[in-house]
Amino acid sequence: MSAVTRSRASRTRLRIALAALATLASSVLTALPAPAAEADTAAAGHLTGTLADGATWIADVPERWNGTLLLFSHGFGPAVAQDAPTADVRTELLAEGYALAGSSYDPNGSMWALNSAERDQFAALDAVTAEIGTPRRTLAVGQSMGGLVNAQLARDGGGRIDGALGQCGLVAGATDLDNYQLDAEYTIARLLLPGQDLKLVRFDTAADAATTAALLTKAVTDAQGTAQGRARIALAAAFLNLPAWSPGKDRPAATDWVGQEAQQYDWFAQGILSFVEGGRYAVEQSAGGSNSWNRGVDYARLLAGSAHAPQVQALYRAAGLHLDADLRTLTEHATITADPGAVRTAQRTSAAGQGLEVPLLDIHTTADNLVPVEQENRFAARVRAAGDGALLRQAYVERQGHCAFTTAETVAALHALEHRVGTGRWDDAATPAALQRSATALGLDGAAYVPYQPARLTVGRSPSRV
Repeated sequence: MSAVTRSRASRTRLRIALAALATLASSVLTALPAPAAEADTAAAGHLTGTLADGATWIADVPERWNGTLLLFSHGFGPAVAQDAPTADVRTELLAEGYALAGSSYDPNGSMWALNSAERDQFAALDAVTAEIGTPRRTLAVGQSMGGLVNAQLARDGGGRIDGALGQCGLVAGATDLDNYQLDAEYTIARLLLPGQDLKLVRFDTAADAATTAALLTKAVTDAQGTAQGRARIALAAAFLNLPAWSPGKDRPAATDWVGQEAQQYDWFAQGILSFVEGGRYAVEQSAGGSNSWNRGVDYARLLAGSAHAPQVQALYRAAGLHLDADLRTLTEHATITADPGAVRTAQRTSAAGQGLEVPLLDIHTTADNLVPVEQENRFAARVRAAGDGALLRQAYVERQGHCAFTTAETVAALHALEHRVGTGRWDDAATPAALQRSATALGLDGAAYVPYQPARLTVGRSPSRV
């Protein structure tokens, strides 16, 4: 049985120092409270405990619990229990009457904790309900890597959870992630560091990953000074599914190819490759080897499927470079193979979209540098193929950055999910117009829901075909 401690503070703030690689932003999860008398609760306050595998869990229960429990799945970073994305989120939720819970995932392995996350979240749910009583309703919430965990809970949690809200979720899974990131890394290494034997996969240590990240970042920085270099940076950015809109900048015009590349470069200059390589090391730890490959990839065909292809073509023409020659070079030298066992492990532990058992609403920013919005397209196609498209809704916020949601945007999304859970129908609750009206009416911190259809994810292969 879990060891439990209690404090009576109903709005305890938790500030957690996450690794620099893990980017989390503010979101708020609230809904219309039910009468307190409907809740079956034995205790209020801050609860903690430890699970069988060493994972910890926490929960915060308000004095007047509305009977709904939110099970939060945190993103990539240290294995520290969280039950909300930020202290502000926690304060708002507790004020609305929600109970909050979440686990650390197993702290003894990789920060890519997909080997244990789903199991630990369900175990935390059991531990919390043993302490506070059975919720009237349980909703899963997850962001970033936790959005992938959240999609798995929505797939497997029928009878244990009633619905799920995903934020900026890495829903395409680990192998798609590592493959399109490999295409970008490989392009930089082959075209901007020709002749150098740069290690791109199978990192032995985190230091190896950091060394590769530093070399790739310096190559990009050096190349930005010439038209030829900028064209090749745009090619790598296209393979990375990198948005052409960076923080603090106005969005470039649709045919402002130079402006688009400049803002893609901003993401590189801010250190995105350190996140990429550090994340790859963690995934390889978790999967037991390299789950990415490029042998057999036709890079001309890959670029042709990218929404950024016109930009790349225009910049190559302006620079006097032969795009076909560079693409042919990439294809001819693509020899990196995967470890089949690692691919199988990642597909078993770190994939989603095989189906849904409860309603899932995903929200995503349109210019997400770390988890490209195109992942939602890939995920939706898999859910539809499994026959569960009616359970999925996706909505988009016009903003730059990863998980960069306002409080109002998240509140409105949760309300839309609760409408679906409560009525059995989505109606128009999850449409951009309805979400924007709902968020604006809250009078909090603004909203930017827009009609949007993400492009296809540029990845060019399937985890089932190694």
